[in-house]
Amino acid sequence: MEAAPTLYQIEDRLRAALADPTPRPDVHDALAPRPRRNWRAGVIPSPTRRAAALVLLYPIDARAHLVLTRRAATLGRHAGQISLPGGAVDAHETIEAAALREAREEVGVGSDPRVVGRLTALHIPVSNFALHPVVAVADRRPRFVAAAGEVAHVLEVPLDYLRGPGSRRRGWSWRGDELIAVPYFEAHGERVWGATAMVLGELIHLLAGDGGGRGVTPATGEDRA
Repeated sequence: MEAAPTLYQIEDRLRAALADPTPRPDVHDALAPRPRRNWRAGVIPSPTRRAAALVLLYPIDARAHLVLTRRAATLGRHAGQISLPGGAVDAHETIEAAALREAREEVGVGSDPRVVGRLTALHIPVSNFALHPVVAVADRRPRFVAAAGEVAHVLEVPLDYLRGPGSRRRGWSWRGDELIAVPYFEAHGERVWGATAMVLGELIHLLAGDGGGRGVTPATGEDRA
């Protein structure tokens, strides 16, 4: 069995892959709920607000992990959903600075990790944000502290688990009176779907090092919301 890549090998792979700025909308499209309304992969309408999210990779017992959050149920948008640390970009703030700031504010990430690069931006219609995901690496596991009122709890997910076939699933949910198919990643019993799943799908695609979306494995099971 091939040994799992180290965090530093993963960092090197991602730096090489992100040196090519070509967008990868096909990977987003593969993880989009169906049918979609007012959304097309690779299209960001104008005007939108800029938002940044941090895809933070770090080691636990030599295995690369990433951090996700369950948003507080009291938030006005995306309440209770699983997401990456992130939020709106302030005026005169870079995408990278905003992603790092939000990670400090939401989950207490201390010293700034190394920024590796940006993944493909995507539009979130419900909030009209253009989300810009930023990948970063920390040499040590941060001491996470969930922000009261914003984050219900923190999830630490092994990257090799997300890359395996068992994490990718398909469920169903109601949007008003319409039943929609929802591709998602299962992590710690939570359903990671929507924009967050698209970002993770692109990360996995880049680490697979192939084309045509083959790095995003097929769904392995179904359930109904």
